[in-house]
Amino acid sequence: MAGTLRDCIYGQAVADALGVPYEFRPRGTFRCTGMMGHGSHNQPAGTWSDDTSMALAICDSYRELGRVDAEDIRTRFFRWYLEGAYTVDGLFDIGGATARALDQGFGCVDEWDNGNGSLMRTVPLAFTDARDEDIEAVSAITHAHRTSTKACVELIAIARRLAAGVPMREATGPYAALAERPVHEVRSGGFVRDTLEAALWCLLTTNSYRDCTLAAVNLGDDTDTTAAVAGALAGIVYGIEGIPAEWLGTLRGKNVIESCLF
Repeated sequence: MAGTLRDCIYGQAVADALGVPYEFRPRGTFRCTGMMGHGSHNQPAGTWSDDTSMALAICDSYRELGRVDAEDIRTRFFRWYLEGAYTVDGLFDIGGATARALDQGFGCVDEWDNGNGSLMRTVPLAFTDARDEDIEAVSAITHAHRTSTKACVELIAIARRLAAGVPMREATGPYAALAERPVHEVRSGGFVRDTLEAALWCLLTTNSYRDCTLAAVNLGDDTDTTAAVAGALAGIVYGIEGIPAEWLGTLRGKNVIESCLF
């Protein structure tokens, strides 16, 4: 069965919320086993972060316009940044490069600006008619360096193959070799390539949505973003019915999510 945008977005939002309480905590200093509240950002259980908010802004733009329009998406990012649009209770987390890019009016281009701030939001483009140059333009709103834009293009290609029902190892192409990587070699900080590889490692080394997303959170450090990317892909693979009911039941802001889907 082909994965849908709804599968993807709920997969991302739930995983994002799983990771929020543990963000910045080093690997091995905690153990996530389910949906918890408070922690790093002192948010109620089931609260998703900037990862999902920005993905919803992309969804909402496509829902209204029927095309990928980077300038319209930028405007919606501003609404999120300045007004708290696409959030449950308001903005409580934003990446440094993202804030800087929105403040200065153009994407960051330095090699040191290759954080995961565009990768984390980009998976919904897999369900649009976005070309590679469109994907790159949406990344470049905040993260314009080639390393970041290319990672987003690669993620969308993988997500589209997964959504078409292609088996994971075939869909991930050369990244399938990540399944053989020991966990101590998997990096889970903020660098975009590390996040892409960590999310794919979690997908390739587990057999359920639950196990994939818990593995992502328990890698530590950038827990919400690693989990958000892994969860979006796991949502595509296992469907919304594969998400544990208790986690889905705890998820906040479902009305916001539903209002943005196309």
